[in-house]
Amino acid sequence: MFKWILAIIGFGFRGFIGAIIGFFIGSILDRLFQTQVKINSGGGFDPFSGRSAKVTPGDFELNLLSLASIVIKSDGKVKQSELDFVRGYFVQSFGKERANAVFKTFNEVVKNREISAERICAYIRPRLGYEVRLQVLHFLFNIANADGHISSAEEQKLMQIANYLRIGRSDFESIKAMFFKSADDAYKILEIDANASNEEVKKAYRKMAKKYHPDKLQHMDEVYQKGAQEKFNKVQDAYERIQKERGM
Repeated sequence: MFKWILAIIGFGFRGFIGAIIGFFIGSILDRLFQTQVKINSGGGFDPFSGRSAKVTPGDFELNLLSLASIVIKSDGKVKQSELDFVRGYFVQSFGKERANAVFKTFNEVVKNREISAERICAYIRPRLGYEVRLQVLHFLFNIANADGHISSAEEQKLMQIANYLRIGRSDFESIKAMFFKSADDAYKILEIDANASNEEVKKAYRKMAKKYHPDKLQHMDEVYQKGAQEKFNKVQDAYERIQKERGM
């Protein structure tokens, strides 16, 4: 900004040479101004105060870990199986060194502060595609299910987070059905009623297979692609169970 203004002013006073000198001085001022803006912005996001600035590489991991801690604490019990699942997931996703750095920051800065799920979701929601948000919800369900059981308090918290992430109710119920076994869980996974016609079943399967296809997360880390593959397999399994049940 400054370099062009000073270049024009310099040209008016000293012609071409003045323009070069003005451009040079303006470039220096531009760099100083940009540096000051970065310093004042803090270079990151505080999910507890709601302030946002420049996104850093660790923002997503830290906010994801914060959501994980909310789910873990939702039933009033911090289980070792849940903590182990989260650590294993982060190490597999981001590597041991990066995961340890996130956990260290979380323990030093975040752990003892009030964490707002609504603010975290409001920050990451516009920055993540819908498929990735589904994967985040699936990850949180896995945490709650790490001990082999999802409590009603955990389910309520997961539903709240899903709402904050603008995940549709049918998609929430579909992912939930992957963890709750029932007589009609195969239909819930495909987001249809048990009285749906065979043609409706086929159409629902094609829709869900497309939604959860691992190719949609090729740009993400390998662990997210594996999570997508897991959901994709659940959809296939649900469809095959309905086919067998109906003799399709």
